[in-house]
Amino acid sequence: MQSARNTNPAKHRHRILGFLATVFAILAALGSCSRMLPEGLQALPYMPVVVALTPWFTLLAIVALLLAVVSRRWLTMLIAIAVIGGQVWWQKPFFSGASTLQANDAEAISATRANTSDMIARVMTFNVYKGQADAQAIVDTVRDQRVEILALQETTDEFIDALNNAGIHSYLPYSQISSSDGKSGNGLWSATPLSHPVDDEVGSGASFMPGGTISFGDGKAQIRFVSVHTVSPKPGYWKQWRQTLDELALMRSRTDDRYVFMGDFNSTMDHTPFRAFLGTRFRDATMSSGHGFTFTWPADKAPIPRFADIDHIVIDQRINAGQMQVVRIVGSDHAALLGTIEVGE
Repeated sequence: MQSARNTNPAKHRHRILGFLATVFAILAALGSCSRMLPEGLQALPYMPVVVALTPWFTLLAIVALLLAVVSRRWLTMLIAIAVIGGQVWWQKPFFSGASTLQANDAEAISATRANTSDMIARVMTFNVYKGQADAQAIVDTVRDQRVEILALQETTDEFIDALNNAGIHSYLPYSQISSSDGKSGNGLWSATPLSHPVDDEVGSGASFMPGGTISFGDGKAQIRFVSVHTVSPKPGYWKQWRQTLDELALMRSRTDDRYVFMGDFNSTMDHTPFRAFLGTRFRDATMSSGHGFTFTWPADKAPIPRFADIDHIVIDQRINAGQMQVVRIVGSDHAALLGTIEVGE
């Protein structure tokens, strides 16, 4: 009788741990598999939010694996290992990208002032959250990081005034700012002239996405930059979210120009519509650089950490990217994303 009483608690603990392992493994598997859903299913209510959490299901699978080992749940263990393996396969490119900048690029970016006549540029994108971000902090970041091309989203007239008063034109004197509703807009700023500027490069139902062409290497290459802001996936806007990404995908057929898209895409590399937009032509700069994740959202929910990389710099063919960096600027629910691009002829 004494022996039975001593073993029952251990069996009970194993059953609880085994149950938790199974639940966690199933949740991790279902959450991870959401990445493979077609565009239509990913646009179902709340599915974009689940897919945005894809990398984090790895942690849940690891916990499930540990609990399964302790409780000796072999099938659960295999499920957890399969999830972890799939996640490693999907996320590995973020840490092993093939695109690298030339050795002398770091020296060019670290110079006292940006060299606007070479084939290299420091770029930055930032959602200023309805104009509430600190304009002076943005200008200071532009100065300190030698930013040559800046894309901002959710600008307002009052914010633009604050940005001008903070001295943005001392570093980026050329700009194209657009608003589809007269209240909130997107903008591009550049250290060199923007040729052929337009209010809306994409023709999206989400917002006006201004574009302009910037010359590199004293005219050796011309790259068209676009400030992007798609619809946010939230209740009532699930289908519109997918539609605005599909509208961006049409840009793949515009082969007369090479593009760099910078902005708030409201999607990650795990979202099928975003990968469809990239296709075989465009690349995500963060993944291409191979230096890890660049989570930019949410930036105002402390102690909740940033867990989604929904802001992107998307590069075209014969463009390399590196030195990706996330910078927190107060006043916004996003962090700024910076990178260095090198343009080939």
